[in-house]
Amino acid sequence: MDRHPIEGLMNTTLESIRDMIDVNTVVGEPIATADGATVVPISRVSFGFVAGGGAVNPRPATPPTEPPFAGGAGAGVTVQPLGFLVTGPDAVRLLPAQCYQPIDRVIELIPQMVAELKKMGDKF
Repeated sequence: MDRHPIEGLMNTTLESIRDMIDVNTVVGEPIATADGATVVPISRVSFGFVAGGGAVNPRPATPPTEPPFAGGAGAGVTVQPLGFLVTGPDAVRLLPAQCYQPIDRVIELIPQMVAELKKMGDKF
């Protein structure tokens, strides 16, 4: 069975997307700092894909032949930085890349507050 021409368009587009996006796009290469911490950039990747086509038969042919195929494919990719995962000898934190609502900042600080309360409890 012959392959439909739209298959070639779709395969070419998907291979191009695969070449552009890999795991290092979402979770970046770790960066070691002088103080012993490791910083890992984290991103959100979104993409869309569309392909379509059909047979074009502007006028009847004599003898009848298979009409030519016309088609197209396209894709779009968005990479949005979310933040940085910072791991150190005594803590792991997520530093956001964008400003969020105040409640988001409070939720982000809860692990740090629990660690501080634990240190205070150990002193007594």
